[in-house]
Amino acid sequence: MEHVRDVTELPKAHLHLHFTGSMRPGTVLELADKYGVRLPEALTDALTSGEPPRLRATDERGWFRFQRLYDAARSCLREPEDIRRLVREAAEEDVRDGSGWLEIQVDPTSYAPRLGGLIPALEIILDAVETTSRETGLGMRVLVAANRMKHPLDARTLARLAVRYADRGVVGFGLSNDERRGMARDFDRAFHIAREGGLLAAPHGGELAGPASVRDCLDDLHASRIGHGVRAAEDPRLLKRLADREITCEVCPASNVALGVYEKAEDVPLRTLFEAGVPMALGADDPLLFGSRLAAQYDIARRHNAFTDAELAELARQSVRGSAAPEDTKAKLLAGIDAWLVAPPS
Repeated sequence: MEHVRDVTELPKAHLHLHFTGSMRPGTVLELADKYGVRLPEALTDALTSGEPPRLRATDERGWFRFQRLYDAARSCLREPEDIRRLVREAAEEDVRDGSGWLEIQVDPTSYAPRLGGLIPALEIILDAVETTSRETGLGMRVLVAANRMKHPLDARTLARLAVRYADRGVVGFGLSNDERRGMARDFDRAFHIAREGGLLAAPHGGELAGPASVRDCLDDLHASRIGHGVRAAEDPRLLKRLADREITCEVCPASNVALGVYEKAEDVPLRTLFEAGVPMALGADDPLLFGSRLAAQYDIARRHNAFTDAELAELARQSVRGSAAPEDTKAKLLAGIDAWLVAPPS
């Protein structure tokens, strides 16, 4: 059997992890029991079996089913202590997988009704992130994301809030949910507010919709990173544009397969993007529903896309370079990647 280096020991940055989707299955089951939440059978079966639910979000009905499971899990987060637990456990999982920097994505409006309002909800999250980062040693920040299923005015409110807390741990502004709904340009004002406030722009694009979705993120929202972006592989000119501008794509292989974007892991165009020079940051997206965390994405690249250890190290470097981490943190992680690569495989 060929000896390979352990990807959990490869230093890396995690730039695509959603808040509720980061929860451990056992935590959801425990909180559901605590609050008397009746979870959908498909979610309960998945959480107890360890097998992700069968999801195919390439049509609206499938996406609705995915959102129903996600919303059910989110309804189990009701108290500040639940938020603190989620953040702590997400950090512990990332540290275990070799992450040295985590940017966790959250729409605070989803938690505001139970946490006293929008501002208290974000402050609870940021306080938890600050405490957890200090106690675990994991660099950790927040990316506030608007929901493209809601009115663009809501996104502007979130953008202003995100800018207001830029000195408290918010580093970016995103746009999530079904990219087939609504136009990116409808949210241009919100992203202008965020960019003017010094936040990086990281909307979702090029997952459920094709290359045009990525172009819209670049043209209308002036994205500095793209959440997913894999469908850019279908347009060579777009690949060159991403490479030339060094726009990092937050690629989530397990998620792509689980949602039916690609039939199997071999079909995820990691190799196409990599060889085109497009920077990538592998991410777990929603491990609660997709069944695998950060290190597993590197295993997918190795096992199903034939990435060598040297190429995995370069993927890790790209994740670090594409992050909002301070320069000293980046330097430390990059040095660790070099050390991983020169160490003999186990």
